[in-house]
Amino acid sequence: MLTKLRTVTVNPGRDLLTGDVEVDETFYGGRTPGQRGGRQHGAKLPVIVAVERHQPRGFGRCRMGIVDRVNHATLRQFLVANVAPGATIHSDGLNSYVRATGGLYNLNAQPAPGAQAPVVLPGAHRVASLFKRWMLGTHQGSADWDHLALYLDEFVFRFNRRTSRHRGLVFLRLMEQAVAHGPAPC
Repeated sequence: MLTKLRTVTVNPGRDLLTGDVEVDETFYGGRTPGQRGGRQHGAKLPVIVAVERHQPRGFGRCRMGIVDRVNHATLRQFLVANVAPGATIHSDGLNSYVRATGGLYNLNAQPAPGAQAPVVLPGAHRVASLFKRWMLGTHQGSADWDHLALYLDEFVFRFNRRTSRHRGLVFLRLMEQAVAHGPAPC
C-alpha cells in the first residue's frame, strides 16, 4: 500500500518550476565495498535537486530526480521535465550546465572558488540536507535502491506542501489520486 501511495504523490499534470530556480547535484548512498572515495560510479547515486527561489528570501517548490551520471544530457533531460522554459537557472558553475541550459533557460552560474556551497545555492543544499536527514530519521538510512525514486517523490510531495494550512485537504488529494491511479507494482 505504501508503494501505491508513494507512486501517486507525483501528479502527472503538475506545474513546472518557474522564475529563479536553483539546480545542483548531490550524492546519496553509502560506500560500496572495494571502492575508495564516495563519488565513484556505483558508490553513490547522483540526485539532481531543483528549488524555486523567492525574493527577497524563502524557497518555493522543489523537484528531485535520480540520474545515471551528471552530464549535460542528463541535466537537460531533468530540466526539460521539471523547469519551465525561460526560467533563470542558478548553478554552481559546473560546465555541464552551459550545454544543458542552452537555448531554453537563462543561466546564472556562480563558480565561486573557495566559497561555501550552501552560500551559493542555499535552497538546493537545504532541500538535499533535509532529504538525507528525513531518510536517516524515517528509514534509519536503509533504503532499497529500487525504491529510492519513490522516496524522493514522497519527500518532494511533503516538502511542497509544508506550508499547507489545510492538512486534511492534502490527505484528501492524496486519496483522490490513489483512487484515480491504477495498480502500483510491488
